[in-house]
Amino acid sequence: MTQRNPVFPANRHALYAAHGYSAAIRSRDLLFVSGQVGSRADGSPEPDFKRQVQLAFENLRATLEAAGCTFDDIVDVTTFHTDPENQFETIMEVKNHIFDKSPYPNWTAIGVNWLAGFDFEIKVIARIPENT
Repeated sequence: MTQRNPVFPANRHALYAAHGYSAAIRSRDLLFVSGQVGSRADGSPEPDFKRQVQLAFENLRATLEAAGCTFDDIVDVTTFHTDPENQFETIMEVKNHIFDKSPYPNWTAIGVNWLAGFDFEIKVIARIPENT
């Protein structure tokens, strides 16, 4: 069995310890990032939806950077939404700021009815650059 090679951002939020999971796992040249949410440092949800989405992307960026990756290294994205129809415009506004040019990563959006108090979650798979 291969050992897990966990990756954590420098200023990780409290959810990793509270729920017992790694921010990401490195496997050879791939980085599998756990779902990132718009949490404050104490692990509580940001109440403003747009800011919650922005924080989720900031938490994602910090995790990617801890492994030597950027948003450009992402190959696959899965997002989870508690109210996709009403949230779509806000999410797209933030997403289009991050992924502002093609080629874009694969993207799957899933509507859910519970995210432990959050309204948006993003998980990705990224390719780790060779020089990392």
